[in-house]
Amino acid sequence: MPGEKHRGDRSRPRCRAYGVGVEGHPFREGNGRIARMLAALMGLQAGLPALDFSGIRGRRRKEYFAAVHAGVARDYRPMEKIFTAVIRRTFRKRA
Repeated sequence: MPGEKHRGDRSRPRCRAYGVGVEGHPFREGNGRIARMLAALMGLQAGLPALDFSGIRGRRRKEYFAAVHAGVARDYRPMEKIFTAVIRRTFRKRA
């Protein structure tokens, strides 16, 4: 996909902010919603379209929760993988 590396590079700040948002939100439920809103806002500010998180279900949902736990431990690589997939899906749906 053209520009794939560039799009992937733009996912890193969102992954870190997402991890901090999930970790810092005061309630056990709702962390993901707040973090996704923050990530979507950061994406818009970086010139990305509104991110489509709808593909996170089934097996991907389990990967997502594992990535959230890894992010709390400051390992953002699994969340980078999730965000790369979200960004790809977003661009595919727009095409």
